[in-house]
Amino acid sequence: MLFWATLIGGLMTTAGTSVALGAALGLTGLVILHFFSNGATSLAVDAIWNVFNSFTLSAVPMFILLGEILLRSGISQKAYSAFSPIFRKVPGGLLHTNIAVCTLFGAVSGSSLSTAAAIGSVAYPEMTRRGYDKDTVVGSLAGGGTLGLLIPPSLSFLIFGALTETSIGRLFAAGIIPGLLVGFMFMAYLFVRCVRNPALAPTDNERTPFWEILAGFKQIWPLLALIIAVIGSIVGGWATPTEAAGVGVVLAVIISSIWGDLTLAKLLEAIKQSVLLFSAIGFLVLGATILAQSVSILGVPQQILIAVADSGLGTYSVLLIVVLIYLILGCFFDGLSLMIMTLPVVFPLLTGLGFDPIWVGVIITIVIEIGQVTPPVGLNLSVLTALTNNEVSLGRVAVATVPYWLIHLFAILMLTVFPALALFLPDLLF
Repeated sequence: MLFWATLIGGLMTTAGTSVALGAALGLTGLVILHFFSNGATSLAVDAIWNVFNSFTLSAVPMFILLGEILLRSGISQKAYSAFSPIFRKVPGGLLHTNIAVCTLFGAVSGSSLSTAAAIGSVAYPEMTRRGYDKDTVVGSLAGGGTLGLLIPPSLSFLIFGALTETSIGRLFAAGIIPGLLVGFMFMAYLFVRCVRNPALAPTDNERTPFWEILAGFKQIWPLLALIIAVIGSIVGGWATPTEAAGVGVVLAVIISSIWGDLTLAKLLEAIKQSVLLFSAIGFLVLGATILAQSVSILGVPQQILIAVADSGLGTYSVLLIVVLIYLILGCFFDGLSLMIMTLPVVFPLLTGLGFDPIWVGVIITIVIEIGQVTPPVGLNLSVLTALTNNEVSLGRVAVATVPYWLIHLFAILMLTVFPALALFLPDLLF
């Protein structure tokens, strides 16, 4: 009881003083180690060294840089132009383009926030000019942006794999089918909604010849080649995530310089933002590692497993409780912070109950995606409110993303009933 009081009280006290979350986690872990494990703080130092010396974690800053370069290159504009004619005659029109291009861009950026920002900056002005319903537009962009965390390469999978020592290649392969499935369900929802209410998306009667569609895709073949080079080399086992990310950065610079509008100033800005973002993530990882070491030494995950077994709760009842806790915490923490903070307890709990570690990684990624569109902290909501110059308020964006929130929950249900949706490709390829 004293341990739990110290753990919860320490986190609430440090977080309540506006201390950075990484510091709150780390300080709480150090206090626990000092008073409850005979001063075994040196073990925390060893754990930090092992995590940051991990070859897997070194891929994270490279993938962040890859996404930042593409974000500033203007390639998202070309991708949007290439996909737009395909959905011109489909009810929903450019709303489907938003989802398709978010899926494509998510396959190179690895970040939900970057995906929403890159596609939103291109799509919102164009669609509002054409008379699309603003709330529906920002809803599709906020929902589509979350695909950046599920479609590989995903920062969520990279950090999950580094902290849990799970295969990054298997995680990437596991995210492909669920990511495409969620994207398809987004499109199906938009199709049904626009059929029922055509005023949401004006009909475009312009006919586009097939050869023009093919010509449009010639503009983005370098981006497709980049995706195949990065993801294919990892999933195919030809390169480690770090090696593939390094090659991807070089290719991104070349592609963005030739086909995009990348300049030296933009490249330096991309490097600066990448350093800042990875520093923030690294600080979180540091604090979470200390806390993980403290709860591991004291056998907290094992105690929780014993408590769950004694409670008589079924395996799926525990999973439901975990998902509900993530949904609540998602109102207060951004997705990656929430995942890093909770993994020390949640991962051993769920794997101890018999769930596959790769499957757990996909489920956790989906629930933190929901956090990206959950107010008041949902970062995708804030980004899109800013992109609209406050024409669409944060509250309106939040309401518009509720259907996508529910679709994510349905995806979790489908993966629970049919775990092969996530495990088929990893088992086939590895």
